[in-house]
Amino acid sequence: MLSKTCKTAIKAVIYLSSKFDAEQNAGIKEISEYINASEHTVGKILQTLVKQNIINSIKGPSGGFYISKEQQKQPIINIIEAIDGKQIFKSCGLGLSKCSSSHPCPIHGIYKESRDIIEKLFRQKKVLDLCEPVNDGLAYIIG
Repeated sequence: MLSKTCKTAIKAVIYLSSKFDAEQNAGIKEISEYINASEHTVGKILQTLVKQNIINSIKGPSGGFYISKEQQKQPIINIIEAIDGKQIFKSCGLGLSKCSSSHPCPIHGIYKESRDIIEKLFRQKKVLDLCEPVNDGLAYIIG
């Protein structure tokens, strides 16, 4: 359901959140190495996230990317909508353009239920909620 780019964005934001207590900025190279993604892709993603006020950046030799305490409290859905768009949880499971309850595809009902559950999860879970298990060593963002 989520694009690879969107999953990379979520991992990058979780990584930045995990560095919050150390008050350290992270560069594109550091982030891309940690989450095992290309520097080019991570750079473009981070620019988009800064423009959407999901994360922050500072230019210069001691610059880099960081996340504020307030930004850690935002729901994961903000990242998803910034990268994949607001229609991500409205689309058909088979990719049909005219799928609806009155004109459903073969998987419409069950897919809609599952999609709604996943959307609810991303609306409820905050960046900090996903960061804590990573910091505690109970979850991982590298494969």
